[in-house]
Amino acid sequence: MRIALFSDVHANLPALEAFFQDIEKQKIDAMYCLGDLVGYNIWPNEVINEIRKRGIPTIAGNYDFGVGRTSDDCGCAYKTEEDKVMGSQSIALTNQLVKADERQYLRTLPAHIQLEFQLNLDHLFLLMVHGSPRKINEYLFEDREEKSMLRILESSNADLMFFGHTHKPYHRIFEYFKDDKVAYRHAINLGSIGKPKDGDPRGCYVIITINDNSSKFDKNSINVEFVRVAYDVERAARAVEESILPNAYAEMLRKAY
Repeated sequence: MRIALFSDVHANLPALEAFFQDIEKQKIDAMYCLGDLVGYNIWPNEVINEIRKRGIPTIAGNYDFGVGRTSDDCGCAYKTEEDKVMGSQSIALTNQLVKADERQYLRTLPAHIQLEFQLNLDHLFLLMVHGSPRKINEYLFEDREEKSMLRILESSNADLMFFGHTHKPYHRIFEYFKDDKVAYRHAINLGSIGKPKDGDPRGCYVIITINDNSSKFDKNSINVEFVRVAYDVERAARAVEESILPNAYAEMLRKAY
């Protein structure tokens, strides 16, 4: 089975359209979205409806949670006062643009999705969250201490945990013991479709491949592939510059920071 997972579209319709074009080539069996459909650009309704019409199972991101409740707080951790002011402009515009039906959809998105596979007389648990299992807007960066990450994975009973929020993709594998055997847990950050922050402006998503031999006891039996998708960055950047949004958000798209 090939499963595609993506996150953090942030109202970037050109990026989402490019992603859907790319995914058609991939022979995917299932697809999931890990939230943050809106914010930072001018197409929140269009993005929501592209997701809805395809029936893609989706969880709420912190931005979706706030906008779904017409809040002026997106749950973002801005580092400077300037970032905070820019962020307030973004959520204000998003709240202004989002229509009633689309807001209702955001408000009722689930917090987590869990899948259970029964392979090799054993169970394999996949957990999808936006920030972390503990909090929708918790940042799990790649340099998070191993003990802390393993504790989060263990407490949520996740053999594979998928998440976004940081907009920086990575895959870490953690070793532990189960039934006197070495087993493995995987933490997989999907990166971002519409607002990458890792220096590569292309959208990023993940495809995992699970087969009948996949097991928590064999770290190489689950294939994790990061896929980058080029899109019309200038179209998305110009849309920002032609709106009331700060021009800095356009440069962030161009330079992926």
